[in-house]
Amino acid sequence: MNEKKIIIMFGPQGSGKGTQAKILSEKLNLPHISTGDLFREAIANNSELGKKVKEVMAHGNLVSDELTFELLRKRIEKDDCKRGFILDGYPRTMEQIRLLDNYVEVSKVIDVEIADEEALKRLANRRQDPETGKIYNLYTAPKPAEEIKHRLLQREDDQPEAIIKRLKIYHQQADAVLKHYQDLTIKINGEQKIDEVAADILQAI
Repeated sequence: MNEKKIIIMFGPQGSGKGTQAKILSEKLNLPHISTGDLFREAIANNSELGKKVKEVMAHGNLVSDELTFELLRKRIEKDDCKRGFILDGYPRTMEQIRLLDNYVEVSKVIDVEIADEEALKRLANRRQDPETGKIYNLYTAPKPAEEIKHRLLQREDDQPEAIIKRLKIYHQQADAVLKHYQDLTIKINGEQKIDEVAADILQAI
C-alpha cells in the first residue's frame, strides 16, 4: 500500500491554487511543488532547456508533457518528497496523467473553481518586481506598497491575449483530467476569501 500523501491542486490560471497549495503545505508539512517554479528555475539556469521554456511561456503556450515531467521527476526524487508532496498546476493533460500515474499514486485532487471573467481580472492585474522577483496583484492580494508600484512590470504571459489563450487551452483539457480523477476530486469555490478557501480545503481532506 502506498502511504505517500500526494495531493494535486487543480484549477484555472488565477484561481489561487498556488496560494492554497502553500497553505496546505504548511499545514501538512509536505513540499509544495509548482511546475511554474520548476520552469522559472530552468529559465534562471539559462540552459538550452530554460530558453525553450521561456519562449513557450512568453507566447502563452504550455511546455511539452515530456519536458515538464522530466523537470518534475527530478524534483520528486529528492528526500523531502518521501512522505508525499503537493502538486500545483500539474497534471494538465492526459499524457501528463499517464506519466504521473505510472510513477506515483495520487491521493486527492482539489479543484479550485473560478469563472473565466474572475481569472482574467486577477491575472491581468498581476505584476512582478524586477528587483526582487516577487509577484503582486493590483486587484487582489498581495497588493504592492505605493513606493514600488512605479517599477512593477507585467509579465508577457499575463497580457490579456495570452491569458485568454491559456484559459482556452485549460478548458479544452480540464474535463478529461477531472473525469479521470473524479473519484479523488473535491470541488472548492475559489471566489471566496483566501482563508475561507483554505478552511474549505482542510475540512474536505
